[in-house]
Amino acid sequence: MHAADQQFFARLASLNDSFARGLPSTLDRLAALGAELDPNAPAPAAGELAAMLHTVAGSALTFGYRGLGQHARALEQRLRVLMTFDAVAASDWSTWLAELARFVEHARLDPHALS
Repeated sequence: MHAADQQFFARLASLNDSFARGLPSTLDRLAALGAELDPNAPAPAAGELAAMLHTVAGSALTFGYRGLGQHARALEQRLRVLMTFDAVAASDWSTWLAELARFVEHARLDPHALS
């Protein structure tokens, strides 16, 4: 293996470790934002949630957390749909928030086991 390849894979492994170490705090922040989301005025928390889910989805897929990434992407996409409408029923927000809570709970238990 060439030195450049070794450096690349060492850097990738370091980034993977960094992602794994930061995941608990990321999940905590997602849970906190979900708790802050007011179905009657979701904009502030929803925007940050969408951005975080987008980042988690991309990073998770990059670092081998395929199921985690796919779930984060699906949550992000559903959230963006909810955000496009002027009026969304509180029950639709509640359903999405329950999905987010399940995602966070399962990801805390074993982020590699999500499928």
